[in-house]
Parts: sequence; structure tokens; C-alpha cells
Amino acid sequence: MKDQKKAESIASERVQLLSPLLAEGLDPAKAREIKRRICEQTGLSERTLRRYLAKYREEGFGGLKPKGKGRKPFGATIPQEVLEQAILLRREVPSRSVAQLIQILEWEDRIQPGEIKRSTLQELLAQRGYSTRHMRMYAESGVAARRFQQRHRNRLWHSDLKYGPYLPIGPNGTMKQVFLVTFIDDATRFVLHGAFYPVMDKTIVEDCFRHAIQKFGVPESVYFDNGKQYRTKWMTRACSKLGIRLLFAKPYSPEATGKVERFNRVVDAFLSEAALEKPKTLERLNELFQVWLSECYQNKSHSALENKRSPETAYRSDKKALRFVDPDELTNAFLHCETRKVDKSGCISFMDRKYEVGLPFIGCTVDVVFDPSDISELSIEYAGHAPWRVRELVIGERAGKRPPLPEHFGPLPADASRLLAAAAEQNRDRKVQQAPAVAYRRVSKEDGHV
Repeated sequence: MKDQKKAESIASERVQLLSPLLAEGLDPAKAREIKRRICEQTGLSERTLRRYLAKYREEGFGGLKPKGKGRKPFGATIPQEVLEQAILLRREVPSRSVAQLIQILEWEDRIQPGEIKRSTLQELLAQRGYSTRHMRMYAESGVAARRFQQRHRNRLWHSDLKYGPYLPIGPNGTMKQVFLVTFIDDATRFVLHGAFYPVMDKTIVEDCFRHAIQKFGVPESVYFDNGKQYRTKWMTRACSKLGIRLLFAKPYSPEATGKVERFNRVVDAFLSEAALEKPKTLERLNELFQVWLSECYQNKSHSALENKRSPETAYRSDKKALRFVDPDELTNAFLHCETRKVDKSGCISFMDRKYEVGLPFIGCTVDVVFDPSDISELSIEYAGHAPWRVRELVIGERAGKRPPLPEHFGPLPADASRLLAAAAEQNRDRKVQQAPAVAYRRVSKEDGHV
């Protein structure tokens, strides 16, 4: 019975393996490509694949069951020392095929030609963990699919965005999609802040990040994917100002941000419940989300935490001290910074507005530090000067005077032209170097020629 179940299991695996090749209307070129891909992924030879197909088409599912009658016990068909040599050959060059392994063994007179079947050696290598697929997996670069977790709260925060439902919040009540941003503590899985927003840009990440820091202090590091909402100059500046280490996952490695991705799947349960409530405003959706977050996630036992504690309990009971910052320091860290060139009137253009920087800075490139929520006043930074505040330009009836020309830019009196003096000296040197012209008429008379 046990052997029968094993045979049926093997046959099921082989059917799944062949399923892409059983589609109707498959053209030969596409079939060859599928066969090549299957062979690369499984380590099987094309000959074995063709044999499986022929057996399935002739006998159906039963044709793919391994024939055990009269067979020697598995593993007894190849001597142990020969198998060890085959493993050694595979380890030396992992890309060697089973046929090449057999050929080398035959050339070394370790086996007789035709003594070992490729399928038998392939099965034994797979059983020992040395199949082509295994060797390729070990050789692949990148992160291992292994779990990691910080020991204390606020050591590492994760964040991600998730597409939310459609709400009638657009112009004239048109349906518009909203987006969820969350920040999660790595050690405790506690959601530090999360909310739905009407747009999907860097401003919603900034707002969520700021709320999380205001409530639970500054983390040691943050870990994001490579979304454009996170890879911004503002994020780099804010983290640098607050002493936060900024980390990004490697491209195309979703397993690296698995914790927040897992939470996003949990949020799907909330979205299903919220759809029954049919919220009409963003405020109402966020109210429902905060209730669900508190009662259905934060205070529910979590299988990944010690003793299956809740994220709320795990975060609150951690003995690591929280680091809060002064409100002014936090405000300064969350300001944006851009560069502008001062025009000939001593002004800069910023967000379709004019700001007067000062006539002494004409032609200079200055740093503009600002709060996106309030640009009525900007802070200007320039090397060698203390930062100063500027307001939007008010155009008056009269133009301001240009600043006086600095002394070091003014003309100096001179008694003579240095250029003409140098040119005269250059001209004298040129005449000395040039050979005098030859008079051919005088030369001809001296030679007696007319």
C-alpha cells in the first residue's frame, strides 16, 4: 500500500510537470521552449521528458507510475563508491549533466558502458541533494529565505503602501481610490501609525512617518522597498537630521519586506468588512480602520511573537527606552530643501511665486528650506551666511536700486597699456627671428647674368 501511494504521488508530480505540454493547439516552437525550460528547472533530460509524454499519451495517468515489479531496492542499483564519485564530479562542476557524469565514470573505467541509467543516477543525486535544481539554488546570489527579527522595539521600522477602496471623494462626488500607508515595528509587529490617504505620493509617507515619530519616538533605522515615494531627497534629509539609519531592500526581493507585506494581507479582512459599511468619506473609513486595527490586530495574539503575545503588549512591555525629540527639531527635520538661482532682481521663483532673497545674492544658487504645508515664508541658506527668512515678494510702485559695485570689482588706474607694450616686445622678437629677404636681381648681376 505504501509503495502504491508513493507511485501515485510520483505520477501526480509527473502529470503536473507535463501539464504545460498538454495544451491543445501548442505549436512546435512553443513546445520546444517549454521543454527546454522544464529541463532546466528539474534537471531532467529531454529524452526522459519525451518518454514521460509518450507513456502518458499511451497509458494515461498509470503510464507515469514508476514500474516497481522486479526492481532492485532503490539505491542498490548503483554501487556506493560509484555514487560518491558521481557526487564528487557534480560538486567539482555543478553544471555537469547526468550524461556527462556517466561518460566520465565510463572513461575512468569505474563503470561499464550502459551499466548505469541516467534516470537512476538522477534520482539518487536528487535524493542526496545534488540534483541540478539543488545546485542552482545553492549557487544563486541574494538573500536567503530566512526569518529575522530585532530584539527590541524601535530598532527597525518597516513601511509600505497598499491600494485601498474607491470612495466618492473626487470632484462632484466621483469615485476615487484611496491608499493606505503603515509603519510597523519589526520586533513587536506593532503598527505605529497607519491611515488612508486620497493621493499616492511622497507627502503621505511623510505625514504617516511624522505621526509615528510623534507618538512613539525616533527609531534607530527604517527599512523600505525601492518605491519612489520612499527614495526621496526629503527622506534622506529627514533621517540624517534625526540620526536614523536609512535602509532599502534590494530590487526584486519582496521577501525582504515580508512583515509589512504580511500585514497588508491581513488588512484585506478589514477591507471586506468596510465594504459592508459603505463609508462615504475618507474620515469615516479611517475611523473604521482605527477601531479594527486596535481590536482585531494590535490587541490580538500574534503567532510570531513570544508566548503569542499581542503586538500592543509586546511593544508596551519592552524595556528599551523610547527616544523623543524636541518639537522644533522634529519640525526642522521634516522640512524640505531645494535649490534655486537668484535672478538679476535678487529674487527666486518657487512654486509659481516670487520671493525676494536680496540684491547681494544676484547670480548665486541658494538652498530653499520650506514646510510643504506652509510656503508663505521660506528659509534661505547660503555658505558663509546665517540662514534667514524671506517672504513672498510684494511688487511696489518703484524699483529698488542696484547695490554699489564692490571695490574689488572696480577699475584700477594705469599709466600705459600693458597689452601694447607686450605686443611691441613680441614684434621685436619676431623680426629678429625672421631671415632677411633675398634680392634675386643683385645675385644675378654678380654672377654675370643679365
